[in-house]
Amino acid sequence: MSERALRGSRLGATSYETDRDIELAPRQVVGYACPKGHAFEVPFSAEAEEVPVVWECRVCGNVALRADNPEQDDKRGKPARTHWDMLMERRTREELEEILEERLAVLRAGGIPGHPATRKSA
Repeated sequence: MSERALRGSRLGATSYETDRDIELAPRQVVGYACPKGHAFEVPFSAEAEEVPVVWECRVCGNVALRADNPEQDDKRGKPARTHWDMLMERRTREELEEILEERLAVLRAGGIPGHPATRKSA
């Protein structure tokens, strides 16, 4: 009998499984609202400890905020550290000025010996 049921079908073409007697994992549905007026819902596991405050809008791609979060805690992260910031963590301004004067003196005296940029062409 089972051979007849599969006759004429291709492997992977359709699934013969049913959703009967299947229990899905518990979920929570969180609503998000886009600044352009779009509203949508995203399902998360009921066990999820931290549900994101922001989510990408499915319609326009803007940042959408949780609709059920009245506080909207705006956590400002640390600003990006620039090369100058990292340099200033290692050296003081006086040390940097001293190093600059040393390097300028070397360049004024004829450059760095053997360096291709300071060789004089004959």
